[in-house]
Amino acid sequence: MIGYVTIGAKDSEASGKFYDVVFQALGDERKFADGGWIGYGAAGPDKSFMSCHTMICKPNNGQEARGGNGIMIAFKAPSREAVTAAYNGGMANGGSDEGKPGFRPPEATSGFFGAYLRDPTGNKICVFNV
Repeated sequence: MIGYVTIGAKDSEASGKFYDVVFQALGDERKFADGGWIGYGAAGPDKSFMSCHTMICKPNNGQEARGGNGIMIAFKAPSREAVTAAYNGGMANGGSDEGKPGFRPPEATSGFFGAYLRDPTGNKICVFNV
């Protein structure tokens, strides 16, 4: 089981705007922002680092962040509507399209419903509901 994910960002604030709307659509929230780090977790009163499942920051090694070729992180959404809201919010906040919301495979009418997009740094994510 994954404990948390760290996503490299060229510009933490620009990426923060993208992830704010994506995670809000999934029922999560920004827990904190400090020193170029932004943390996200389930909505609730705990705003600590320990309550985060995803961290956004510049790489620790000082090199420029770049989207990993072949790496994708998938976030489960509570509904198809949340998938669409996360996609639309991400696209409106610096994201780029990698696959509009819909069933996969496209001819399906139930099952896996997902959307694919890249954040402002180029990291690919999927938001899905099953």
